[in-house]
Amino acid sequence: MGKLAAMTTRDNELSLELSRRRLLAAAGVGGGALVAASIIGAGEAAPIARSEEGAPPVAGLHLQFGADASSQMVVSWHALQPVRHPRVMLGRLDGSFEQTVVAREASYTDAKSGQVVYAYHARLDELRADSAYLYAAMHDDAAPEFGTFRTAPRGRARFTFTSFGDQGTPTVGKRYVPPAGVTLPAPLFVNDNLGSPAAGDTTLGVERLRPLFHLLNGDLCYANIADDRVRTWWDYWENNSRSARNRPWMPAAGNHENELGNGPIGYQAYQTYFSVPEADGQSDATRGLWYAFTVGSVRVISIANDDVVYQDGGNSYVRGYSNGAQKAWLEKELAAARRDNNIDWIVACMHQVAISTADKFNGADLGIRQEWVPLFDHTASISWSAATSTTMNAHIRSVASNRTSR
Repeated sequence: MGKLAAMTTRDNELSLELSRRRLLAAAGVGGGALVAASIIGAGEAAPIARSEEGAPPVAGLHLQFGADASSQMVVSWHALQPVRHPRVMLGRLDGSFEQTVVAREASYTDAKSGQVVYAYHARLDELRADSAYLYAAMHDDAAPEFGTFRTAPRGRARFTFTSFGDQGTPTVGKRYVPPAGVTLPAPLFVNDNLGSPAAGDTTLGVERLRPLFHLLNGDLCYANIADDRVRTWWDYWENNSRSARNRPWMPAAGNHENELGNGPIGYQAYQTYFSVPEADGQSDATRGLWYAFTVGSVRVISIANDDVVYQDGGNSYVRGYSNGAQKAWLEKELAAARRDNNIDWIVACMHQVAISTADKFNGADLGIRQEWVPLFDHTASISWSAATSTTMNAHIRSVASNRTSR
C-alpha cells in the first residue's frame, strides 16, 4: 500500500510539472525559464535575497480571496527592491493558458531598519466557481513561482476551512547571551521574536487537511518585538508560502501587527503584504484592517480588535483609531448578511477574545464585550478568534434549515 501511495504521489507530481511546462509554453515563456522554474512548496527558510545584479526572486508567494470567493483571487509576493513587469499567468491544471494579469506595486519603509519592502498584488477576476487553477507569478529576469488554487463554490455547498492565530515563525538565529557569570557548554540560539518549531508544524497541519482557505486570527509573526522586523516577516512567509500559495490565508490584524513607525498607527507592513477586499469607512491609515468575503452561503467578516480593546499589546496604544468607522461598518455588514436569504452562516474572525478561561488575562475582553458582543448577540454570528493556537477543522454544511437556528 505504501509503495502504491508513493507511486501515486510521483505520478501526481509529474503531471503537475508537465502542466506547469505547458502553461509557460502556451504563454510564450522561453525554455530557460522552464528549467529555472521552482517546484511548488518552499523548503527550509532561506536568507533574505538581496540581489546586487539582476532581479530578486519571487518571494513569499501567497493568495487572498476577493469579496466574492467564487470568482476573485489575489496572488501576492514581495521583494527588497523594485522589479520590472510583475505579472501572473493563469491557466488550468491541464496546462492550458487563460490570461496574464499585471500586478500592482505597494511598498513601505521599515522605520526600525530603513529597509524598503515592495509587494506585488495581481487581482484575478471572472473566475469559474468551484474550479481548480494553476498559476505562475513572475517578474522580469527572475524564475517563475507556481501555485494552484480552487475557487469557492457558489450557493449552498459543503467546504472545509481551518483557523488559528499566534503562529510566529519556526526559525532560530539569535544567539542567546547568558547572564554574567554563566557559561554555556555550547552556543544557544533562540528565536528573534516569539515562535518555535511548532510554527512550521501548524503550516503542515493545514496542508494535511487541505482546506479551501485558512483564517489567520492575528499576531501572525510578532515582528514588532523582533530585532529585525523585515527578516521576521520574511521567515514567516518562507514558512507559510508552502500552504498560502495553494489556498488563501485570510488574516485578521492583531496587536503584534502594530509596528512603531510603520504608518500612523503601525500597521503599514501588514497592509503592504496583504491585499484583502475593500470595505467602507476606511482611510489610508485603516485600509485593509476590516473586510468581508462570501464563500458559498457563508459570510466571513474579519475585524481588527485593537480599535476597541483596552490593551497596549503592540508598539503603541491605538484604541479608537477608526473614530467609530469600523463599528458602523460592522453593524451595517452584520445587518445586511442577516437580511440576505442566500447567507446561512456568519463567521467573524478576530484576534483577542471576548471570554477566556485563562487565570491571567490582559483586559482586552472588556472592549470587545462593550463594542462587538451586542452586535454579535443581535445577529447570532459564529466568532473564531485566537483563543488558542490550535488548528480548528470546521466543516460547514449550509442548508436552508440553518437560518432558523441563527
